[in-house]
Amino acid sequence: MSSFKISGGHELKGTISVGGAKNAALKLLPAAILASGESVISNVPQILDIEKMVEILVSIGASVEFSDNTVRINADKVNSAHPDEQLVKKLRGSIVLIGALLSRFGKAVFSQPGGCLIGARPIDDHLDLFEQLGVNISYKNEKYFFHGKPKAADVVLKAMSVTATENAILASVFSKGTTRIHVAAAEPEIADLANYLNKMGAKISGAGTHDIVIEGVNSLKGAEYSVLPDRIEAGTYLIAAVATNSEITIGPVIPEHLSLVLKKLTDVGANFKIITRDGQNYIQNHKHKELTAQNIDTRPYPDLQSPYAVLMTQSKGESQIFETIFEGRFRYLEELRLMRAKVEILNPRTFVIHGPSKLVGSVISSKDIRGAAALVIAGLVANHETIIEDIDFIDRGYEKIDEKLQGLGAKIERIS
Repeated sequence: MSSFKISGGHELKGTISVGGAKNAALKLLPAAILASGESVISNVPQILDIEKMVEILVSIGASVEFSDNTVRINADKVNSAHPDEQLVKKLRGSIVLIGALLSRFGKAVFSQPGGCLIGARPIDDHLDLFEQLGVNISYKNEKYFFHGKPKAADVVLKAMSVTATENAILASVFSKGTTRIHVAAAEPEIADLANYLNKMGAKISGAGTHDIVIEGVNSLKGAEYSVLPDRIEAGTYLIAAVATNSEITIGPVIPEHLSLVLKKLTDVGANFKIITRDGQNYIQNHKHKELTAQNIDTRPYPDLQSPYAVLMTQSKGESQIFETIFEGRFRYLEELRLMRAKVEILNPRTFVIHGPSKLVGSVISSKDIRGAAALVIAGLVANHETIIEDIDFIDRGYEKIDEKLQGLGAKIERIS
C-alpha cells in the first residue's frame, strides 16, 4: 500500500490545474447508457472512482474506452440490469445507476452501495422517490429488486440530496408526461447532468434550482460533452495556498460555483483575485498578513469541511465547525491531533479548532477522500516530515495530486 512523504514548511509558487468535477463525471457516465450510439465525454478526471464506475458499466455490457481524460461509451449492447455486486459495494456514487437502469429496462437489481466510511448514508431517500414514481421495490439476500417503468409524477424528495435528485432525473427521462421534482438539490453538478441529457435530446428545465421539470421523451442519442471544472478540487488547492501563504494560481474555475467559499476565505483574511486567461477564469492567491478564525456551517460545501479545519489551525482564535451532512466525517481530526493541532470535539457534528498551532510532522493515515486531502495540506504546513498512509483515498478523488503539488515546488513523494 502506498504512502505520501511530505517535507513541510515550504512556500509554494506557480499554477496548478483543476480537472473535471468528480461528482459530475460519476453521474454523466451512467447517463450515457440511456443513449443510442456513442457518447464522448471529455475533461473526465483520471481517478480511482471513475475507473470503478467504468468497470461497473462494462459489467452490464457497455463498451467503454477511457484515456487522456476522455471517456467513449457505447451502450447499444448493454443487456443487464444487475451490475457487478462487488464493484457496486466499492463505490457510493454507483447508486445513480439505478435511475438509469429503471429508465432503460424498467428493472434493476442492486446491492447496498459502498464508499467512504463517513456515516451511515442510508438509501431511504432513493427508495422513497422511486416508490413515488410507481416503482415496486423488494429486498432479499442483501439485494434490492426494483420493478416497473417509472411513471411521470410530482415527486417531493425527503431531503435535498444530490444523488437522490440525480436519480429522480435519470429515472424520469423516458416517463411519458411531465415529472416535477420538488425539494431538489441545486448543486452545479446537477445542472451539468441535465445539460448533458438535454444535449442528447432530453427535455429538462429548472436544474440548479429546487424545482425541476422533466418532459418525457422517447429516446436519446449519444453526444459529445465536457465535464465542468471541479469546484471541490479548486477549493482544496485554494485552501492549501492560503494555509501555506503561497502565491499560487488555480484554475480553470467557475467563480460563481465557489462564491460562498471565496466569501468565507475573504472573511478569514485570504488575499486573492479572479483573473482571466484564454477565456477561462482562474483564482490568483497572494500573500496574506494574518488569518482570523471564522465559524462555519458546512451545509453548502461539506466536502471542504476538512481542508477548512486545517486552515483554521493556522488562524488566530477559536473556530467552531458544524457538520450538517455526514456524522462520521471527523475521523481525520485524530490525525491532526497527532500533528499537535488543538482540537476539541463537542458532539458528533460539532468541533472547535483553537489556533494558531505549529503543526509538527507525524505518521498519520487517510480515513476518507476529503479528510485525506486535508492531511496533505497539513503536511505541507507542518514542520519536519509527514508520512500519510493509505493514500488510495486521495487517489479516489484527486488526479495526480502529488505531481500537481510537485509542480508548485512542494516536497512530496509517493512511496511504497
